[in-house]
Amino acid sequence: MQYRTLGRTGVQVSTLALGAMNFGAIGRTGQDEATAIIDAALEGGINLIDTADRYSQGESEELVGRAIAGRRDDVVLATKATMPMGDERNHQGSSRRWLVSALDDSLRRLGVDHVDLYQIHRWDPTTSDEETLSALTDLQRAGKIRYFGSSTFPAYRIVQAEWAAREHRLSRYVTEQPSYSILQRGIETHVLPVTAQYGLGVLAWSPLASGWLSGAVRAGREIATHRADVLPQRFDLTVAANRARLDAVEQLAKVADGAGLTLIQLALGFVTAHPAVTSAIIGPRTPDHLRSQLAAADTVLTADVLDAIDTIVAPGVDLAPDEKHDAPPALLDPTLRRR
Repeated sequence: MQYRTLGRTGVQVSTLALGAMNFGAIGRTGQDEATAIIDAALEGGINLIDTADRYSQGESEELVGRAIAGRRDDVVLATKATMPMGDERNHQGSSRRWLVSALDDSLRRLGVDHVDLYQIHRWDPTTSDEETLSALTDLQRAGKIRYFGSSTFPAYRIVQAEWAAREHRLSRYVTEQPSYSILQRGIETHVLPVTAQYGLGVLAWSPLASGWLSGAVRAGREIATHRADVLPQRFDLTVAANRARLDAVEQLAKVADGAGLTLIQLALGFVTAHPAVTSAIIGPRTPDHLRSQLAAADTVLTADVLDAIDTIVAPGVDLAPDEKHDAPPALLDPTLRRR
């Protein structure tokens, strides 16, 4: 396992981080499997575990908390808030009112007195940067969080938040967690240059592109992944973007074979090769998934392999642009662009 400094914090984290989104009802992963996955991850050198209150409505945090009991200090523990937690309209977003309550709930579920990294899961356009940063700064001063970061923010919102922190003399985001893979390279255009400019650590989620780069999705085979069951439209080959992804996967598999790598090693090695990226977040649903992904821990891609990838999916290109998660809300909700 390799380790890198998380932004400018001085904290050393593994280049592969363990994502716990599949723990609980979402991934049908119970306590025994979750504990076995965390045990194997820590043994394999992973020291960063990332979860969120939203994952299985708190169940993921509970499973993680039980699994790390007695070894809390060995883990860089990250969680998130802002996504809806129930039907109550104020149980979401990044207001002071909700973040204070949401963090206390997360700490209770995790069974800890602080988290190392508290992340705003999505940009909340209804809340000012000053409101959010002020609340996070107070939570940091209270000792409940060590650092805080953003997740899936558009580049211009990252810049805006940095300037708001400076203007109001508040603590600032130290990390950004964007979606990034060989098949979704759009953040190379704006987000990664901005995070590098401001010295933010980058924790890339979905480096295997929701399973497209796991080796389980290939031409001529039935697509039978768990993610395909949950989100069938993202694997429907009558959709042009999905056909383009499958074509790219077949070409990438040949590149991997030629380099003596698995497709997973190629995919994870690509993400961690970018100088702006700190860690790639893997989200195994079973111990076998974890083992196949840990095999990429020391993968370093050569220049010719990286060049070959660029010819298949050009830098800055998203093969599935409709699946971008950092689009300004007005592009997705007509009520926000019409009077």
